[in-house]
Order: sequence, then C-alpha cells, then structure tokens
Amino acid sequence: MSQPKVLLFEPTAITSKGAANMSARVSALATLRDQIERIETAEATHHRDRVALGHSEADHALQGGLARAAIHEVFCEGRQGTAATGFVTGLAGRVSARRPLLWVRQDLSDQESGALSMSGLAELGLDPRRVVMVRAADVESALRTSADALACDALGAVVLELWGETRQFDLVASRKLTLAAQGSGVTGLMLRMAAQPLPSTAETRWMLRAAHSPPGSVWDAWGAPRFDAELLRNRHGPCGRWIMEWNCDECQFSEPSTYSQPLAATPADRQNSTFLRQRRAG
Repeated sequence: MSQPKVLLFEPTAITSKGAANMSARVSALATLRDQIERIETAEATHHRDRVALGHSEADHALQGGLARAAIHEVFCEGRQGTAATGFVTGLAGRVSARRPLLWVRQDLSDQESGALSMSGLAELGLDPRRVVMVRAADVESALRTSADALACDALGAVVLELWGETRQFDLVASRKLTLAAQGSGVTGLMLRMAAQPLPSTAETRWMLRAAHSPPGSVWDAWGAPRFDAELLRNRHGPCGRWIMEWNCDECQFSEPSTYSQPLAATPADRQNSTFLRQRRAG
C-alpha cells in the first residue's frame, strides 16, 4: 500500500505573504483616512472663508457670504449682458480684497458685446490698475489660461468670460478649475453670455437681469445700479431671488433704497428764490 504524500508548507512564506497583504491594506487605509481628513479640513476652511456681499438676505442664504477658493457662475437672460458684467464686477471687487484681478475674455466676447471699459469699472468702484485683461483666441485657450491663473495665489480673483454654448466646458474642465481654486485660495467667477446652465462643480450659480428703477421722475431714478439677482444653485444653503443695489462708494451690495440718490441740498450761500421773487414783486 502506498503511503499518502504529505505536503509541507513553509510557515515563514505564509507569514511573509500575509504580512505583506496586511501592510498593504493598512497603508491603503491610512492613505484613505488622510485623504478624507484633508477633504474635511478643506471643506471646513472653505466653509469659514466667506466674504459678505452686504445684502442681508443674500448673505444669510449664502451662510455668511460668497465662498472664496471656489467657482461661481453668473448667467444672464437675453440682452442682459451689461447687468451680468456689472454684477460680476461687484463680486470680483468684494472677493479680491484689493489684490490683483485677472479677467480672461474670449475674443468672441469683444466682437459680440464690445470691449470692457476701464472707466466703467472705475465708476463701479473697481480700481482698473488692479485689473489685468487677457484676450483668448478660443475656449481652450481661455480655460487653460484661467486654470493656470487660479493656481496662482498672488491673485485675488479670476474672471473667465465665455460667449455662447461650448462643449469644451464640461464637468472635467469645471473640476479642474475648482481644484485649482481650492489649492490656491483664489476665487473664480464664470461669466457666461448667451449660454444655458449645464452640470458643473460651481459653488453657486446666478441668473442676472437688470432691475427696474424706483418709481418717480428720471432724476429720482438716477443713482446706484440695481440688479435682479436669482440664486439658482447654492451648495451650502437655500436659493432665492433679490433686488440688490450696488453702492459704488462703499463697494458692496445692499437692499434697495427708496431713492437711489438723495436730492442735493441748496447751497448755504444761495438766497431763496421765492424770497427774491417776493422782493421783486414788492
């Protein structure tokens, strides 16, 4: 009768293989925990680092203000490009904190809506000396330039202005911009003209229209710019729609006032016209 074969295994080999697998699992778990911790830390910091717009209801919905180190989208309806540009200028002035601002414009934007006026930016309270304009020949160049700029922590904000529907700006491109903003702390503002909102990683999404002037004469209506701002997307709070007035002197938004600009008082050295007429009649 043949004897059964006895297979002998080397215990050290099994122990080494098991230890290697266990070490790999522990390393992978540690890496995963480290990634989760960094994400949670970044989210917590991101949630705290906000700048108030000045409009109480909008700031309440935004959990204290517009989040820095994030991407925000601004769209407009029809021929409301001027209102959207003015709104983005106000946002850029708030979040940039007097640091340099890079404005990337697609060449098509100049052809469709005209060049930006530095005097107009100054009228809105944004110092033109802090604004660097970059002209991009196409969408790819604009996206690449904006991603590089967002990675530069010397800037306060980056405005990317694109015209029309574009397939190049998809979730992948949006994610690249968001990661660059989170890594450097620079805020990105997407100004989308003649385009419809698509899925993206943006923190907020706005739809802008020009707000109606207050009732009264044309002189009563002359004053601070007013925006009909609708918050379509808000990752950390509710959405809403408000009439927001921009104060060019204080460089902040506010609730609309009854009169955009008070009437000027009569100079102290000017005599009352009614009194003069009475004297002439007498």
